[in-house]
This record gives sequence, C-alpha cells and structure tokens, in this order.
Amino acid sequence: MSEDVRIRDVRIRDVRDTDLEVFYEQQLDPEAVRRARFPARDRETFMTHWATKVLGDRTALVQAVTVDGETAGSIVAWWADHADHADQVDQADQVDQADEAGEQDRQRFIGYWFGRQYWGRGVGTRSLGLFLRLEETRPLYADPFVGNTASVRLLERHGFRPSGTVRPGEEDFPLLVLHGEDAQPGR
Repeated sequence: MSEDVRIRDVRIRDVRDTDLEVFYEQQLDPEAVRRARFPARDRETFMTHWATKVLGDRTALVQAVTVDGETAGSIVAWWADHADHADQVDQADQVDQADEAGEQDRQRFIGYWFGRQYWGRGVGTRSLGLFLRLEETRPLYADPFVGNTASVRLLERHGFRPSGTVRPGEEDFPLLVLHGEDAQPGR
C-alpha cells in the first residue's frame, strides 16, 4: 500500500462549524447521491437542515469523522417516530421496536456520509466502530439503499441484521437492526 493511500489515524469528535462546509460539498458528489439515493440540497437548505434538524436536535448524537486530522464525513444517530415508518416497513421485527425505556413509538436510527476519497479505505469500519461505543441505544436501526452494497456490508460487519424492507419511494431500502447481543467490533 502506498503512503498516500494509507490511513494512519481515524477519529470521531463533535461537529464544528467548519465541518459543515465539508459536509455540504460531500453531499453534492453525484456518485454519493446515486449510492445513497438521497438528493443533494442547495446550500441554504443544507445549512438550515444541519442547524435545526441535526445539530439542533438535543437527542441526536452527531459526530464528525476525521482522518489524519482532516474532516472525512459524519455519523449521526437520531430518534424517528415509528409511525413515520410503519406504512413502509415489511416484515419488521415488531417486538424489538421498543427500547428499554419504553419508547414504543420511536426507533433510534443511524446514518453516515463520507467523502468519496475515503471510500474503501477502512474509514467507515473504524469510525462506525468508535461511534457504536458512544451510541449505546439498542436496538439501533439503519436503512441504507439496497444497491449500496458497501454500506450494507459495513453495517453487517458491525452486527446489524436484516429486519425488513423500507420503501420510502419506488426503491427498496433494507431495514437493518443492531441488538445488543449482535454488536461486533468491526474489522
């Protein structure tokens, strides 16, 4: 492996204002949009969303991912109302949708976005492993686009298991769930 490809130091930390510009540019990448099946936002919409819905959500866990000190992406966990997904979920494991605190109508989701230059270099594996040490809620859900096999494999490597299918539009998104006993350290 050449020196310019080797990753020395992957870390997660709280998001800083300066990270938002990097995140904005990353979500404009057409290949990332294609793989995530999540449309890019214009600057104002993106910054407002991050200020109000992401950083403004006191219940969310929001972390920047850094590689050798440079911002590489983000990982977020948030609560979603079960009712928002109820009509979209097929064969979901209904028994485990409530957490131990009795949040019967809510599910904790995880999502991430990395700059393309960090794909396939172990950044997702390392940073998700670090994140899952901070985010202790179980069960924890994820719904990557079915065609993004790298993302599905990343989650499975950390112990997420299939629990159904979400169809927010015309395409399938597998619903994956991480139970406490399934957690893996990643590779």
